[in-house]
Amino acid sequence: MDGLSDGVIAAAIGFGGGVLLGLAGQMGRFCTLGAIEDALYGQDFRRLRMWSLAIGLSIIGAFLLMEGGVFHASDTVYAALDWNPLASIAGGLIFGYGMAIAGNCGFGALVRLGGGDLRSFLIVIVMGISAFMAIGGPIGLLRVEVFPPSAASSDLADFGYAHAAAAATGLPVFAFAGLIGAVFIALALMSVEFRTSPRHVIWSIVAAAAILSGWAGLGPLAAESFDNIQVQSHTFTVPIGDTIMYLMTASAGGLNFAIGSVAGVLSSALAGSLFRKRFRWEACDDPRELGRQMFGGFLMGVGSVLALGCSVGQGLTAFSTLTFSAPVVAVCIFLGAAFGLKSLISGGIFRQNG
Repeated sequence: MDGLSDGVIAAAIGFGGGVLLGLAGQMGRFCTLGAIEDALYGQDFRRLRMWSLAIGLSIIGAFLLMEGGVFHASDTVYAALDWNPLASIAGGLIFGYGMAIAGNCGFGALVRLGGGDLRSFLIVIVMGISAFMAIGGPIGLLRVEVFPPSAASSDLADFGYAHAAAAATGLPVFAFAGLIGAVFIALALMSVEFRTSPRHVIWSIVAAAAILSGWAGLGPLAAESFDNIQVQSHTFTVPIGDTIMYLMTASAGGLNFAIGSVAGVLSSALAGSLFRKRFRWEACDDPRELGRQMFGGFLMGVGSVLALGCSVGQGLTAFSTLTFSAPVVAVCIFLGAAFGLKSLISGGIFRQNG
């Protein structure tokens, strides 16, 4: 390890966690939109409960790591900016709607791309480009005007729910985090159908382990590194843009956690699809589907930047630290996706084929 740069080590950490997430997506069907569709139209809540279990385990695990000094909430990207509720709401709704009409979120698109779905390749490319447009391009100028960012205070009571509750009561932070995590775990395991399904339970645990691997790996690395190593875990919008840029300009910029994460998901999704003999090339059926997926990818890229994360970035990674934004964005993604799915069924220019 001494001969490796900190960027390469961070990429290796990201790759390992990405492999776990890719396997959860490919082998365990761990998917945001799929969980929402199953719940709304199939009355099957098992995949939604997978998210509940993964969230609960991630919360408890992340706060145990914080208690042990492995990483600190103040070092994460979520502590850098003051929370903007309107940006979280708008970003979540936009992302959720885009996810529905595209047919996948960024993470889901990477998993499907690993299985040979060329439609997902298009979604991934458009998402990465539009995310960069929303960060530093013309859309970014509008974003800053409408939702002006401001630096966060140094008081962790302004960071998230557990820290705020601890500051108000004087009780330990973990007391509240552990309770919230336990509630999410209980919501998942209270279903007999879910807890007697090993596949759903096991892959939920794997997804949570992937999120915790980012915090556990990058916390110590950032503390020891002289480089600018950001304490983070997995998210799949801006990292897709980072990966595209790396593929074009590798000589000008090195590896990082985000690039490793994307590569890990793609690699394990490919391996999983080959192992299950599910790999097959797929493409768009007609121009209408192509336009729908391009527009959905564009909306997800913009929405994710507004919300400071995608369905995984906010729905798992940010949720594991109990930031104020995470549940708001998660609910808005659900609502935006529900509206998008309804619009596909009811008709219009983005109506599903057949």
